[in-house]
Amino acid sequence: MSFRDIEIKTEYRSFRDDIVRDFYIPLLKHSCKYQRAVGFFSSTALIEISEGICELVKNGGSIELIASPKLSEEDIEAIEKGIKLREEVIEDRINTSIFEPKNEYEEERLNLLVNLIANNILEIKIAVIDKDNSIGMFHEKLGLLYDNDGNVIAFSGSMNESTMAFAHNYESIDVFKSWEFDKLRVESKIKAFEAIWEDEEPNIRTLDFPEASRQKLFKYRKNDIIDLDLDKKAFCKEDIPESSIIMPPKKLKPELPSNISLRDYQVEAIDEWQKRNFVGIFDMATGTGKTITGLSAVVRLYESLKSGLAIFIVCPYQHLVNQWVEDIENFGMKPIICHSASTQRNWKSRLSDACLSLELGIEDHFCAIFTNATYASSYVQDTIKPILKKSLILVDEAHNFGAENLSKFLNKDIPYRLALSATIERYGDEEGTEKLFNYFGDKCIEYTLEEAIRNDMLTRYYYYPIPVSFQEEELSEYVEISKKIAKTFAINKKKKLSEHTKMLLIKRARMVAAASEKVSALCNEMLNHKDDAHMLVYCGATTMRDEGYMEGVAPEEEKRQIDLVAEKLGNELGMKVAKFTSEENAEEREILKKEFDEGESLQVLIAIRCLDEGVNIPNIRKAFILASSTNPKEYIQRRGRVLRKAKGKEYAAIYDFIMVPIPLEDLVLYDDDVIKSTQSLVRKEIERMKDFANLAENPSVADDLIFQLANSYNIDLTKEVDEFDY
Repeated sequence: MSFRDIEIKTEYRSFRDDIVRDFYIPLLKHSCKYQRAVGFFSSTALIEISEGICELVKNGGSIELIASPKLSEEDIEAIEKGIKLREEVIEDRINTSIFEPKNEYEEERLNLLVNLIANNILEIKIAVIDKDNSIGMFHEKLGLLYDNDGNVIAFSGSMNESTMAFAHNYESIDVFKSWEFDKLRVESKIKAFEAIWEDEEPNIRTLDFPEASRQKLFKYRKNDIIDLDLDKKAFCKEDIPESSIIMPPKKLKPELPSNISLRDYQVEAIDEWQKRNFVGIFDMATGTGKTITGLSAVVRLYESLKSGLAIFIVCPYQHLVNQWVEDIENFGMKPIICHSASTQRNWKSRLSDACLSLELGIEDHFCAIFTNATYASSYVQDTIKPILKKSLILVDEAHNFGAENLSKFLNKDIPYRLALSATIERYGDEEGTEKLFNYFGDKCIEYTLEEAIRNDMLTRYYYYPIPVSFQEEELSEYVEISKKIAKTFAINKKKKLSEHTKMLLIKRARMVAAASEKVSALCNEMLNHKDDAHMLVYCGATTMRDEGYMEGVAPEEEKRQIDLVAEKLGNELGMKVAKFTSEENAEEREILKKEFDEGESLQVLIAIRCLDEGVNIPNIRKAFILASSTNPKEYIQRRGRVLRKAKGKEYAAIYDFIMVPIPLEDLVLYDDDVIKSTQSLVRKEIERMKDFANLAENPSVADDLIFQLANSYNIDLTKEVDEFDY
């Protein structure tokens, strides 16, 4: 059969035609020669060109391919100035355009192509513009098909034959036949291709495919078998058993999952972000859907741009990255997981390949998720630099990026920016807060804890403050440290604190967290809850924002406290308890969370920092807080995590162990200097109680204690708490 016996249209459009099945496969089946110029070279382009060629090869046909390397401005400058040889630069660029196969489909296709090269069926040449001592890139996109009767078909157009592209992008080709009115046009295209192939075209230099690049391609050769059934397996399913089908993977793209319906406030936040040219802050209480809103915003941006987009999502720690990944995949993206313990051990090469694919226009998007530390690494910064102007940065727990060590990575070249945080303003750091607002812009939404409770996004709660005091030795040490802090602060006059002062503050905070009376008070309270489940005991005042914080490394005071609590509740009270810290791996955490939800084999989780670190445990019914930060932003955030909704959870109860340095009945025994040294702590404990009680179902319980403390410690409740009041 010749081409003349086949019904061939003058044009094919991807939204109304199946171009691979309707055009490529029928024509290649009756072809003896295939010539192609594909624009930029990449292994992905090779895979795309392979679709439909199996029947051509069965006929004993051959393939000639011309492509161009993707040269940067720096490459061209290096060649023109004689810094590097042209062939050296071209070889480097070709090598960086050979990507590792992403799936079985690509593995099989690349193996086919390498075997065709090895058997001299496929030949590749590289073309560049060489005019007036200036180097440029060859952009010709042309195809020629020959049958055994001398008929020729020429085609040109958008020329991305990938079935993935045809399914999701608008692709088109125009077709010309040598036996009809287009004979002269076809002959002209044949001459043009032959001239380029033979290196006879003026101002175009055609080179043999670099040997080093050939060897790199051959690394992906699985075997020496030329599998000529690949096209049937992919495109002619009815001809072969279903078990043998290797379909091209569905092209992923950011899209809203069918099972998610956004709430009005989420849509309004995204609308506002779009109005501000996709720059802004989502200030949303924990449990109100920040992640879903953020990913929905990504979808909006992608759909609005209709062009290349790199999506960079940055989280503080590895377990937060892992939590995000499932949601990202639900939104139609397959993220590159970038951190030291990533399950994707080749994430660096994946990231590099993705950046290059976006730069070349081979892919129209990709998503990569990083920990803060990995994002700040020199490797990542160097790798993403060429595509920053096509990028979105979405930062979770964005308040961290106000810190000096991270703020320098808020790159101005990134045009699209989104900050997510329940606590965007940095406590005691106006400069860091200003950096965040200068970079991310204004708030597109501010959805408070109060609104979330009122709108039934979070559960209602009861609040029970439990006063505890220092032992005599603890009080003496606390007073001594407080006097040192007051002295250094008086000298600094609210200027930036010295490292010595910061260490004193941390030491004092840990003293408050680890006060010995707290554990005995907890045990007394637990006698009332021995038969209950879904309870969490929170230890540790050191937070992620403290100097010297390291993920997975808790101070000795906190370790001693959590071990002591576990021993007392488990051994002395006979309760079913487990520790939940950064030392447990992801699998162990999931097991503990499952047992906690069931409430049979596990009653109590004893945790260090988990409420800071973003671990989602919605089924917490009762929380016992042994240590709480004086930073209001942090204890608001922790409370939000306790209030997450869960099936059958009508309300939560929070038992807050309030530090009253000196028992009220003993105040008369101490000098004014001692009492004065403890006033700032009492003031901040009062402030926290006021905040918790304000939204609680039982505010009067805390109000009574607040009044007693204020009266006994001579504290003016109308005076605003100063964050520098040490």
